[in-house]
Amino acid sequence: MPGGVPVRHGHDHDERGTTMTGVDPSRLDDLQLMKELETIHRTRHDTLLYGSNDALRAHNERMAQLEGEYLRRNPRRLVSAGRTREGARERGCGEAATPDASGT
Repeated sequence: MPGGVPVRHGHDHDERGTTMTGVDPSRLDDLQLMKELETIHRTRHDTLLYGSNDALRAHNERMAQLEGEYLRRNPRRLVSAGRTREGARERGCGEAATPDASGT
């Protein structure tokens, strides 16, 4: 553990602190909330694949809390048309979900 930072190798999963109670999301400012969301989304894949059932359960709960708070604060957030069911049907096979530089 050089410099006090856990070293991760391949499929190792650090489960320290999996209780993930954390700060109540309503007490985080917008910047802190976004940092927490970025962190939890970044660690999601490893937790799903390699975390214990308890770690995954805690991760699910914390992610739901953070995402719920984000949605509460941003009820009118920008939604890309390509990310809706109708947009996906219109997009058809092989087209990207986001518009290209020409706006199509």
